[in-house]
Amino acid sequence: MKVAIFPPNSLILADLVERKGHEALALQKEIRKKVIDPEIDSPPFNITEEEPVKGLKYAAIEVPSGVRGRMAIFGPLIDEADAAIIMEEAPYGFGCVGCARTNELSMFYLRKRDIPILELQYPTSREEAIEMVNTVNTFLDELEEKNG
Repeated sequence: MKVAIFPPNSLILADLVERKGHEALALQKEIRKKVIDPEIDSPPFNITEEEPVKGLKYAAIEVPSGVRGRMAIFGPLIDEADAAIIMEEAPYGFGCVGCARTNELSMFYLRKRDIPILELQYPTSREEAIEMVNTVNTFLDELEEKNG
């Protein structure tokens, strides 16, 4: 199954998802496609004319352009997801927290979808971290059973 992760570039969540045989819908994969595209001359200018238009599907024209730009990438991942894992209160090192408005909009769209969602609080101790990994693994195992 395709599992959206939030924060969308969390290597920890992506790794847990992929170890269980699912596809992590992670930001890194989408950005890689844009950076290695031969039509793009320079990575700092790695958006196409279509990107802002794609973002309008998820955010109104009045929304800041940075939010629309991020949603042009995040939105299709959310649309593609069969399930999602959301980590609340994650520190900067866990994955890009980006723009607060983009995060709120992304979580709104994820929760609006009729898909299984696991919402977790970021662990603050070793015991909580172990419990988090076990909870994620159980969630992913249950997805496989339902899909199976």
